Amino acid sequence: MRSPVHALDARVKLVLAVAFILTTSLTPNGAWPLLVMLFAIAISVILLSSLELGYVLRRAGLAVPFALAAVPLIFTVPGPRIEIASTGIMLSEPGIVRMLSVLFKSYISMQMAIVLASTTSFPALLQAMRAVRLPKLLVAVFGLMWRYLFVLVDEAMRLMRARDSRSGAPDAANRIGGSIAWRARAAGGMAGNLFMRSFERGDRIYDAMTARGYDGEVRSLSHPALARSSLIVLIAGMFVLALLFAVSRLFT
Repeated sequence: MRSPVHALDARVKLVLAVAFILTTSLTPNGAWPLLVMLFAIAISVILLSSLELGYVLRRAGLAVPFALAAVPLIFTVPGPRIEIASTGIMLSEPGIVRMLSVLFKSYISMQMAIVLASTTSFPALLQAMRAVRLPKLLVAVFGLMWRYLFVLVDEAMRLMRARDSRSGAPDAANRIGGSIAWRARAAGGMAGNLFMRSFERGDRIYDAMTARGYDGEVRSLSHPALARSSLIVLIAGMFVLALLFAVSRLFT
């Protein structure tokens, strides 16, 4: 899939995505006109990237469970209170506004993160992180984490194949197995086995990398200069976000 967002330089996408998330998080609670504008920008970017809108909106819902940690704010924030249908339960009006703001801002930020991840390959993201001068150690940790996830998945698949090759496959009507405690012990043993096998394989991979000259930094070709079109997009995007941030100060 190709779109203007896919074709945009990864460095520009990374900087604009981080700036968008920072602008969203720094927007004052209850500044609904600005939050709606940021939401509209996120939807516009999704449509411009040719991603399925429903897919991105559903995936962005992953932020909701974490944002629900702000629910206690509706009880603890001082301010005017609202009673729920004569139940004696009092809710804080500023707390409700703050909780809804946190929820909405998390949802919008997750949308932009999904667009960035869906339109940029991970190696391009790592190169963009190096280009914007993120700490080398941090970039190396990101890169190794990504690669070792596949090592973990591969070891899990090998473990599952070994289990299936040594076990019968009864139908649903004749399913066999022990108690819940027995199943928990079996699952714990498999998890421990998976950890040890992944750790040992990761150690072998690291030894192989060291033998080939790895010293903690992944080297790549020098980054080319930004194209004029990418530079224009970067300047325009930063200007819009800076303008929204300046307007948001009026709500404080």
